[in-house]
Amino acid sequence: MSDNAQGNGAQTGHGEGSGSVIDKSKRKNLLLGFGAAVVALGVLWTGYEVFIASGSVETDNAYVAGDNAEVTPLTSGRVVEVLVTDTQPVRKGQLLFRIEDTDQKIALSQAEAELAQAKRKYGQSLATNRALGAAADANTAQINTAKANVASAKASLDKAQSDFDRRNALKGTGAVSREELTAAREALATATASYAQSQASLAQAQASAISARRQEQASVALTDGTTLDTAPEIQLAQAKVDAAKLDLERTVVRAPIDGVVSKRAIQVGQKIQNGTAAMVIVPVDQLYVNANFKENQLGKVRSGQSATLTSDFYGGSVTYHGKVVGFSGGTGAAFSLIPAQNATGNWIKVVQRLPVRIELDPKELKEHPLRIGLSMDAEIDLTSSK
Repeated sequence: MSDNAQGNGAQTGHGEGSGSVIDKSKRKNLLLGFGAAVVALGVLWTGYEVFIASGSVETDNAYVAGDNAEVTPLTSGRVVEVLVTDTQPVRKGQLLFRIEDTDQKIALSQAEAELAQAKRKYGQSLATNRALGAAADANTAQINTAKANVASAKASLDKAQSDFDRRNALKGTGAVSREELTAAREALATATASYAQSQASLAQAQASAISARRQEQASVALTDGTTLDTAPEIQLAQAKVDAAKLDLERTVVRAPIDGVVSKRAIQVGQKIQNGTAAMVIVPVDQLYVNANFKENQLGKVRSGQSATLTSDFYGGSVTYHGKVVGFSGGTGAAFSLIPAQNATGNWIKVVQRLPVRIELDPKELKEHPLRIGLSMDAEIDLTSSK
């Protein structure tokens, strides 16, 4: 019994020792396998980072954006008709709404009447110029007549002077009577007065001619070098007509671009003022993406590099292609309503994000339309050419 027990005990001890060796061998193999797996994963990760991940940067902090067209009427009035609603697609030039045009029509009629009056006054000015020119010519002719009168009066004066001198020389000889001498003296006085009067008439005619010519020149200066189309007063009146027509045309408001109507803020009967926002048109075929990349991702990003994008709206089944067209002038934090004050001392470094604008392929955008504000995933290929 004792020998058998000892034999069994020896056998049992040998088995336990063998099992322990096997367990250690398994653990060693497991550890070696795990280590090899870790090394392999490390190699794969390093290869991915070096050869794949380093060739691109990606972010899910990207959103669809667009340059909206705000529709604002350029004239005031009461809205009488609205032909579109929110979410409705419109084409450029399509009628959106109308404003009551009674005031504008009255203003146009008044401007047209003022234009007609200005044209009549211009014609009147031309007629006045002709009349003043004729008057100046007539006064010039009167000068010649006055000169002839002066010459005639001078001849009469000379004759009267000669007759008086001859009779006056004979008054002591008795050859000339006192009555004859008195008549000669009176004739001389009359001739002298006539001569003085003729000179005064000549001076008056000359002054009248000068005045008439200056009046003509002053009148002509208002129309000199102009025509019915180029006269300043007519151009001013025509400008008022054009402005009135423009105001009348502006009572009909049309879409400035193709897009979708959003934020309609007007109703029929509402009084709308010049410059008030009536609605917004979103150009859904001209949208782009603002991708907010971390600052440590942008070292190799350049304008012109290609990008691939997916939208949460369609999922991963739809891929958009685009290219980088520019970078924002500052980070989102710098343009926030209350920018961070890092100089206060309470400072914690936070990785900043800079918006990168990515232009989308118009054909893909037309096939799968997007809307402003939708989330996007963006990846930029750093190895692509500019």
